[in-house]
Amino acid sequence: MAVVSTQSHSQVRNTAVGRYLTDATAAPITITCGFRPRIVTVINNTSSDSYVWVEGMAAASAFKTVAAGTNSAITTLGITVAEDGFLIGLDLDVNVISEQLSWIAEG
Repeated sequence: MAVVSTQSHSQVRNTAVGRYLTDATAAPITITCGFRPRIVTVINNTSSDSYVWVEGMAAASAFKTVAAGTNSAITTLGITVAEDGFLIGLDLDVNVISEQLSWIAEG
C-alpha cells in the first residue's frame, strides 16, 4: 500500500476571531474575514455544538461534534470557504435561532 501525503506551507499568517448572535430568522451566515481561511472552527456557545473545517474538505462539509459527544463528518450544511471569508450552513445543531456563535478562521 502506498502512502500519500500532501502538505502546504505559507509564510503569510492570518487569524480572525469573532462572535455572531443569530437572529430570529433561520439562515446561513456569511462571515467576511478578509482572507481565504485554511481552518475554520465554529462553536455554538449556547449548546456547545461545533464545526471544524480544514483545507481540502469539500464545500458545505465539516467535522461536527454535538454536546452529547457524538462526532460525524457532514457533507451538507457545514462550512463553505470563499476568497474573503466563509459561510456557516444552516445545520440546526450549530446554527440555531437566537444563539451565540464563536468562530476562529486561520489562513
